[in-house]
Amino acid sequence: MGSTRNERNGGRRREVVVVTGASAGVGRATVRAFARRGAWIGLLSRSRERLEAAVREVEELGGRGLALPADVADPEQVEAAAARVEEQLGPIEIWVNNAMVSVLSPVKQMTPAEFRRVTEVTYLGYVHGALAALKRMLPRDRGVIVNVGSALAYRSIPLQSAYCGAKHAIQGFTESLRSELIHDGSRVHVTNVQLPAVNTPQFGWIRTRMPRHPQPVPPIYQPEVIAEAIVWAAHHRRRELTVGWPAVKAILGDKFIPGILDHYLAWKGYSAQQTEEPVDPDRPDNLFETVPGQFGAHGKFDRAARTSSVQLWMNMHRGMLALLGVGLAAVAWSMRARPGRRAGHERKPVAALG
Repeated sequence: MGSTRNERNGGRRREVVVVTGASAGVGRATVRAFARRGAWIGLLSRSRERLEAAVREVEELGGRGLALPADVADPEQVEAAAARVEEQLGPIEIWVNNAMVSVLSPVKQMTPAEFRRVTEVTYLGYVHGALAALKRMLPRDRGVIVNVGSALAYRSIPLQSAYCGAKHAIQGFTESLRSELIHDGSRVHVTNVQLPAVNTPQFGWIRTRMPRHPQPVPPIYQPEVIAEAIVWAAHHRRRELTVGWPAVKAILGDKFIPGILDHYLAWKGYSAQQTEEPVDPDRPDNLFETVPGQFGAHGKFDRAARTSSVQLWMNMHRGMLALLGVGLAAVAWSMRARPGRRAGHERKPVAALG
């Protein structure tokens, strides 16, 4: 029945999308971006309050939303959410894995329970989402899974060992899955979107043992930049999409100068992740429970955050830029050749006079 409702609306087929971590931050911005396209969206998050607010935004923007309170660390909750989406909205075409938690702390002060929780949400949550999506996409031989990654999947930084480990695991999982899909001749596509630092509410509720308030490592981007990349990646069969020059530099730097980066981050990595503001020792965190209240896509760093990325635009249009480069090279070669031919014609009369 869900697929019948989804077939046509104004002569246009509705796209069915699932976004995890949908109630705030990058997930909230991504939900808005899909809603502007008229998508029908299943929104997964632990916070029912924020999910309901996000659903209202979806409907105001022209889409349709379904609030699905769930903890992605629990595979049964994720599977039940996927089943509800297919029943009420229709066949899932795009699944965006985005939910995450983290702890800002030296390894020596971390607990096994904290490592386990970050891994279960930030890595296994992606696995659970992918399994639920594949269960439905593979028999239909279509669909896209977008894994929201990070430059930290390539280059880890101090104080976020659990989160960096999870992002590395996502990278390994995605590459294995991609090869298996190619082996099977499947048209289901999986892609990673690698992020720079982003201005989201997570820095207001991340668990921390540091003396000053957490912050994303500058330069910082607004979540709408990331949402644009995620929506684009969901509709183009790109293996991977990296957002922002800082992410590109981090990935390349780890390939060529990893040892230098070890020492640089030991020197700069602690201060770069903290503001000058003392942190409230009694502030709540969202590691095991949600933080109550309404949070949107943005964090507290609007004044420092960039609203666009030239690198992302170039990355999304690299085919056009390559053709333009070939065209300019051809014009340059042609212009260079013409003076030579004219000079040759001019020299002949001079030689004849001699």
